[in-house]
Amino acid sequence: MLSEPVIPNPNADNASKDEEIDNARWFRDPKVVRDEVRSQWVCVIGRRKYLSFYVSTDLHHWRWTSNFDYLTPGATDLGGMECPDLFHIIADDGTSHWVLGASMDGWGAGSLGTYAYWIGNWDGTRFVTDNLRPQWLDHGYDWYAAVTWPSADSPQNVRHAVAWMNNWKYAARHVPTLDTDGYNCQYSVVREIRLCRQPGGWYSLLSAPEPVLVTSLLSQKSLGDVNVNGRQVLDVTTEAYVLTTDIAWTNATNVGIEVLRSSDGTRHTNVGVFNGRVYVDRGPSESISAPFAPYTQSEAPIDPAARHVHLTVVVDRNSVEVFVNAGHTVLSSQVYPAAGDHGLALYSDNGSAVFSDLSLRTV
Repeated sequence: MLSEPVIPNPNADNASKDEEIDNARWFRDPKVVRDEVRSQWVCVIGRRKYLSFYVSTDLHHWRWTSNFDYLTPGATDLGGMECPDLFHIIADDGTSHWVLGASMDGWGAGSLGTYAYWIGNWDGTRFVTDNLRPQWLDHGYDWYAAVTWPSADSPQNVRHAVAWMNNWKYAARHVPTLDTDGYNCQYSVVREIRLCRQPGGWYSLLSAPEPVLVTSLLSQKSLGDVNVNGRQVLDVTTEAYVLTTDIAWTNATNVGIEVLRSSDGTRHTNVGVFNGRVYVDRGPSESISAPFAPYTQSEAPIDPAARHVHLTVVVDRNSVEVFVNAGHTVLSSQVYPAAGDHGLALYSDNGSAVFSDLSLRTV
């Protein structure tokens, strides 16, 4: 005999079976966290248009307290809210904050479709924020359904995060690795996230690859400073590595790195900066069976006046994850290079660029 749920869907009896994405049927992905200040547990549940909060002192008896609705008058619908997240964190300036997150599909609305989050306060019954417009923990196409957890070494200041590297726009389609390796999509690398105060007085989460990932790589190759005008192919053949470099330019219009490059240069994934945008373009590497079109180039804004950028590029055969500057911007994408496409090249169009402190850590 089945037991009654400790938190029943309040609208389940009013929903017909064919309303799979209707508000009444969307009641999913509970996240339970401890509110130590008030000696209670908090459960946040994903809904079609909002998040629902419940509290309990014993994990058996729950009381609904509030809903969080991210929409404002005239705002664009960003879809259902999945895999909600709620945590307390201390920022780099010592101030205390709560973070509410959820994964949402906003591509059809001209927004993003990864992990959205808000900085605010949990008052024991509701989450309050000064800005209903979300920030995003990733600007790529494939960083969804993320989960976070506190660092064992610094649980109040640092969290770890990992995500599903896929996108509902093409997740169910047949991808090349299903034939070659028996799987469809993968997880991202684990990243470390911290809350930092920005120059304008607002707060945002900064991401970096988990340090153990980098330090555990066995081989380090330092390429020093490389001056590029046009294309320069490097003497590198590997498909799993962490690349770091600072790129500086004056007049060049497009600077970047070709990863997972074929020997003839016809196939590659581009990581670069163009016209005030940092981008990852997997279009030139896409195999005929890959399902990405038209979702080939993801991008995010940076200072259009900037003539310098720091990049950390994590490549792992079927994924490219790019951490920009201090990590406020990250772009994660799955990729499907052809067998043997493991070259590396630098490029600078219409002017020269210096790739300084170019370093490569490999397995």
